[in-house]
Amino acid sequence: MTVLLRADGLAKAFGGVRALDACTIEVDQGSVTGLIGPNGSGKTTLFNVMTGYERVDAGEVVLAGRKITNAAPDRVFDLGIGRTFQLTRIFARLTVLENMLVPTPRGGRRARGADETRKAGRGGPLGLKGAQADRRRAMDLLDFVGIARHAAVPAGTLSYGQRKLLELAYVLIAEPDLILLDEPAGGVNPSLVNHIAARIRELNADGTTFLIVEHNMEFVMGLCERVTVMDSGSVVASGPPGIIRTDPRVLDAYLGGALEDEDDA
Repeated sequence: MTVLLRADGLAKAFGGVRALDACTIEVDQGSVTGLIGPNGSGKTTLFNVMTGYERVDAGEVVLAGRKITNAAPDRVFDLGIGRTFQLTRIFARLTVLENMLVPTPRGGRRARGADETRKAGRGGPLGLKGAQADRRRAMDLLDFVGIARHAAVPAGTLSYGQRKLLELAYVLIAEPDLILLDEPAGGVNPSLVNHIAARIRELNADGTTFLIVEHNMEFVMGLCERVTVMDSGSVVASGPPGIIRTDPRVLDAYLGGALEDEDDA
């Protein structure tokens, strides 16, 4: 398979703490890849340096053959990477629909292209036709993730799981080639976890690549065709879920007997 994203030899220290230590990971185009490891193993730091929210001390990040090391977040988004965050970032006082229409770098390359079209006058008087198209697309995405009925309510009234769905819908506006999800199933009830997994599978079938940080092992092992394991800032194992379940390095670093116990249950 073609490698879409490669982080090679990344190093990042915060004071005397090495959050990333010669960390290398590959994400194949069209795949759903899981990224697991104990708390403090460097997973979120890896997301942050790949998307420009932190600068690396060494190493490089390559997207589709183009070096994006230490590129600004808006540049990373323009090049086709969208991401969510462990703690959802929404505008609580705005309605759900208004959240979808807020212009930010997360609008990405395609949204920006549409904006330029409206500025050029090709979207009708004052860009009205373009604005209507934006609202329709926003509503379509809210419907896709299952929260369109909440479009007119303040986003701050959504449940935690619904906020995660809103953040995912917002990322989708940019039509990214690669989406990095930071704990999409964390703190979410089981039925909503299944709903999120179904949306990921549907997007993946349509060509979107995913890299997913998650502690819910059932979610990861049932969804991802490849799982990468981090410990102490480095990758210690990577492979299909069936192999990762029994890899001694993984069991020592993180899982203990948890996965084997799940199989016996």
